[in-house]
Amino acid sequence: MSDVQTDSYLGEANQATGASDHAAQSFLVWQILRSISGAKLVQVQAVTNDGGVTPVGFVDVKPLVNQLDGSNQAMPHGTVYHLPYFRLQGGANAVIIDPQVGDIGVAIVEDRDISSVKANKAQANPGSKRIFDLADGLYLGGFLNGTPQQYVQFSTAGIAVVSPTKVTLQAPLVEVDASTSFTVNSPQSGFSGTVIVQGLLSWLAGMTGSTISGVASYISGAVQFVGSITSNGHAIDSTHQHTNSGGSGLGGPPQ
Repeated sequence: MSDVQTDSYLGEANQATGASDHAAQSFLVWQILRSISGAKLVQVQAVTNDGGVTPVGFVDVKPLVNQLDGSNQAMPHGTVYHLPYFRLQGGANAVIIDPQVGDIGVAIVEDRDISSVKANKAQANPGSKRIFDLADGLYLGGFLNGTPQQYVQFSTAGIAVVSPTKVTLQAPLVEVDASTSFTVNSPQSGFSGTVIVQGLLSWLAGMTGSTISGVASYISGAVQFVGSITSNGHAIDSTHQHTNSGGSGLGGPPQ
């Protein structure tokens, strides 16, 4: 039997609810099922973390699908506090993308009280007898959100790392292995330490024919040196010009 509400009746009951024992039992079962919290779309109201290198944190969320009273009037949910959120992490390795206020995600509700486990971060008895309660939710982000401005993109064109501010690589050793070429497109590049180039260098100082033939690499454009220059054990006076086989300019050690 249907228990669909009509305009003449308040609540979930209708004329058919008490028509038979089956209808009455069905109504009772559905009322119990409606009291169980499942997965809910929620919006983040507050976050304990802000992108720092910290242990995974918690969010306060608000369910987005309103409750309805017996007269079908909206009854918005209140804020649900201190739900653990998901971070992609294995041991001490993690991708840190903390939720932000306004994000839309899903709260998956545990079937038992998880408050003791949240407090101890270890196996524990349930904190109470409650079951299927939204207070025991776990937050997963990334549903119905807008276009990102900072991202790692995987596509058929390759992998793109995009940031409107800064990209930092920090490690004792950073290595780039490029089997074809390695290109840096920037109006200015800086190196704060020693630079080692394996292979010959050619300076193309804006003058035709200044390339040293047979070299493995070259610098194109004007080159300015500040300080002393040494080549093959000989000091080069950068205030004087020297001639190489290709043209004039600072082309190598003194002749």
